[in-house]
Amino acid sequence: MYSHQNKNSPKIVVFGSCSVDFTTYAPRLPNPGETLHGTKFTTSYGGKGANQCVAAAKLGGNAYMICRVGDDQWGEKYRNHLKETGVDVSHVYITPNVTTGIAQISVADNGENQIVIVLGANGHLSKKDAADSHELIKSADVFIGQLETPFEATLEAFKINEGIKLLNAAPARSDIQEILPYCTILCLNEFEASMLTNLNVNLENAVDALNKLLSAGCQTVIITLGSKGAVYASKDEPPTHVFCEPVTAVDTTGAGDAFVGALATFLLSHKDLPMHQKIGAACEVASISVTKEGTQTSYPTNYTPFIKQYKYSKLQ
Repeated sequence: MYSHQNKNSPKIVVFGSCSVDFTTYAPRLPNPGETLHGTKFTTSYGGKGANQCVAAAKLGGNAYMICRVGDDQWGEKYRNHLKETGVDVSHVYITPNVTTGIAQISVADNGENQIVIVLGANGHLSKKDAADSHELIKSADVFIGQLETPFEATLEAFKINEGIKLLNAAPARSDIQEILPYCTILCLNEFEASMLTNLNVNLENAVDALNKLLSAGCQTVIITLGSKGAVYASKDEPPTHVFCEPVTAVDTTGAGDAFVGALATFLLSHKDLPMHQKIGAACEVASISVTKEGTQTSYPTNYTPFIKQYKYSKLQ
């Protein structure tokens, strides 16, 4: 168990999904209708919400999880797993007569992946759960939500919180405009940004995408670019590109979640540093995660950020 947390330190509260990952590894991803021989199969713990929470906890964040698991063989196992990683599980609810959420993941030798999720208990996370967790949500210093659980529940929780509200707009969808004015930070990748802006988002047109999302009401927008790092802008800061040092990818599953959990931690542990430094460190955590197989198991625990200056440049 990770015991380095101080329960009196600022709180990171994650409202979202817990899923069990069933992962197959193969030389490449299959084409539609094609059957491939794989090389390995693993079962592990995932779900975007839990991944982000565990990433924060493993970096020393005081992390709390609000989620639903099923009353099948995986529900209690997952709750115990979160507890062992240092996550507060007092708001992890067992859902009667429902299976725990699952993700079926295929990973190719070059690190690319395909994922199919079945919501299970994640689909039962509700506005009532947000109300029942009102005090915890309200007092969170950083509150994190995603889009793998019912949107109306996440929206309700964002209305409650009085701290930094960080929305990871994943999986991609275009109908979330109602929550954007409540976002202190909107974090998304190129595909998700394309879905929200109707632009084919890349580094070349990132400024247009950032400005469009800021105009929707977000205070800060971060678009992650994989090996190219990330771009961000806010009401007070101009568009900026934060670079990422290249690594050899083994498994990219959960890298975006590593970034979000790390960013939440660094927002609280290094408040006085400029935003590009926090984003650079979060990019480095994500890069570390893709060099290892697995999701939560690939997230670093013995990591000292900010021992260097992360490279960045202003965008025109």
